[in-house]
Amino acid sequence: MRDAIIDNDLRLLAAVNHRIELVSRLREYKRQHDIEFIDPAREEWLHSYMRGANRGPLSDDGLGAIYEQVLELTKRETERGGEAA
Repeated sequence: MRDAIIDNDLRLLAAVNHRIELVSRLREYKRQHDIEFIDPAREEWLHSYMRGANRGPLSDDGLGAIYEQVLELTKRETERGGEAA
């Protein structure tokens, strides 16, 4: 089970890094086109969409907590250019 968990954690890490790369590209596009980076309506849509896609056992509260953290982390990482520590 531990090997399966670490394999899953590695996929999660890769997915978060890929998300940061994609959002960095979006941030740059928006900067070049003078578009506001933060879009509260889009963030709410994302939360709603993910709630609909969630088949558990993760609760809606748990999903909300994860996405709140993922969005904040992504914003911080793309502000500083996503350099590795």
